[in-house]
Amino acid sequence: MDRLKLKAVLGGHAHVKAAKSGALRSDLFDLEFIEYTPTNTAFKPMVREQAFDVCEMAIVTYLMAKAHGKALVLLPATMLGRFQHSYALYNPAQGTLGPSALEGKRVGIRSFTTTTGAWIRGILANDYGVNLDNIRWVTFEDPHVAEYVDTAERAPKDKKILQMLLDGELDAVLGETSDDPRLKALFPDPAAEAAKWYARRGVVPVNHLVVVTEGLAKSRPDVVAGVYDLLKRSKEQTGPAATPDLIPFGIEANRQPLELIIDYAFQQALIPRRYAVEELFDETIRGMN
Repeated sequence: MDRLKLKAVLGGHAHVKAAKSGALRSDLFDLEFIEYTPTNTAFKPMVREQAFDVCEMAIVTYLMAKAHGKALVLLPATMLGRFQHSYALYNPAQGTLGPSALEGKRVGIRSFTTTTGAWIRGILANDYGVNLDNIRWVTFEDPHVAEYVDTAERAPKDKKILQMLLDGELDAVLGETSDDPRLKALFPDPAAEAAKWYARRGVVPVNHLVVVTEGLAKSRPDVVAGVYDLLKRSKEQTGPAATPDLIPFGIEANRQPLELIIDYAFQQALIPRRYAVEELFDETIRGMN
């Protein structure tokens, strides 16, 4: 029987290097990798056209895709997890600004539906008491899920998010980092804030997991299980997991992050209801550790 050839998009993460290089392979299939830089530019064709068989995907994009009936199936294989507090900036030339003083301000974000944005807004609302509806959001890109209507103000096409912040046209931005000495972190000590947040919540904020097409999941559940196994073995080759593990694998290891981002996405009206974690996975995947 011919080996299945699967079109795949995964970022250049250390823990997928063995799978991407071919050092680790499956007996059932070959992965043909297509490079997208940055990786998030692959999310839109995957959501809208199921353009690949296997694709890294931001979790909020997946939740919204699920809400709109897209034929995608989630794997509990984290590709990117990170603490979010350093991904918010302001321009001190416009005056000192902290996270609890954002109401009434103009805040830029690449797309309102980015996962980093959803995590930070969740932190602002739930840990700092910020009323997100009182912020004037300015966006720069369409959502990956076409059905979502972005009601935020759209920046002019020729404008760049960090330049608008430097020019005083925005008060703060979310989802960005910069080495520019003229900009400062919105959270005064991001690492300390992240450590306190983790001590309180016990959650690693996962950004990207992996999806496969529903067609592949239904026709070849053995192959989908094999994809997960290959990614898991690839991660294990990079050595013992850090503490906390920022790239958790398995449903139970991802349960708390998924519950929290579902909660935040629902609060922010990105999804119509709170999904149970089990609803995100099909029968084959529910048995994966």
